[in-house]
Amino acid sequence: MERIQDCGVYRLSDDLAIVQTVDFFTPIVDDPYLFGQIAAANSLSDVYAVGGKPLTVMNIVCFPSQSMDIDILRQVLLGGLAKVCEAGAVLVGGHSVDDRELKYGLAVTGLIHPQKVLRKETARPADKLILTKPLGTGIISTAIKAGVATEEATTRAVASMVTLNRVSSEVMQEIGASACTDVTGFGLLGHAAEMIENTDRGIIIRAGAVPVLPGAEDLAAMGMVPGGLYRNRDFRSAMVEFAPGLSQFRQDILFDPQTSGGLLIAVAPEKAKGMLSALHASGVKEAAIVGEIVKSPAGKIVVEP
Repeated sequence: MERIQDCGVYRLSDDLAIVQTVDFFTPIVDDPYLFGQIAAANSLSDVYAVGGKPLTVMNIVCFPSQSMDIDILRQVLLGGLAKVCEAGAVLVGGHSVDDRELKYGLAVTGLIHPQKVLRKETARPADKLILTKPLGTGIISTAIKAGVATEEATTRAVASMVTLNRVSSEVMQEIGASACTDVTGFGLLGHAAEMIENTDRGIIIRAGAVPVLPGAEDLAAMGMVPGGLYRNRDFRSAMVEFAPGLSQFRQDILFDPQTSGGLLIAVAPEKAKGMLSALHASGVKEAAIVGEIVKSPAGKIVVEP
């Protein structure tokens, strides 16, 4: 058994291993069906990040049965099931408890070849970094809860969060990647830091190349910033050096905790343009090369304009 990223990998034989992960959280949108889709896509993401294929899932539900209409739970589960079916996996059961607050997610089991497991710390100097989804879901979700998010920002954020990382993972495996992690609660810089922590490598991120959801920067300027963003910044600030003149709002977005975020893929420089073209051709339109792995400064992320 080996813990990789936020999942475990258990080798069954020389050519077969299982991947296991679990995740659940409280609603971040009002629509219960969309919440179910987002939570399921988020739960499946760790399997895709290591290059695995989801096989079976089990529902995890906390539900306030005395204060909430049971049809809300039905819609949440239907939303989750839609994403499970889209992933080609099978729902085999689950567990529910009576709780004061609605929570939903999945326990996921997937399959992978033991020699094809992608780790997050195996990136090599000169590798390019490709991000497959835009940032800003944490900021926009905070604005949604406050009732100040625009319709466009809400629609784009939800569309991003319900999108599986399945296609990105398949393209990544076909082209060949050096390393991968999914960008979730620790934000882009937090997860990038995990790729170089305790190594002899560093990272350059080009902030202007990072795709951002429409409205996210304006909302950050309004103070619509989740508490997790501050925690991410406090935890990783010693590893990050920002170029002079980079706006505070753009810095915030790079620390913004993502829900069902994209993959951050390290790929050899000679393969990077081909992988990006393949992602775009496969429908991952906002994928972008956002930086690269460097030899120095080791253990640091330098953010350029």
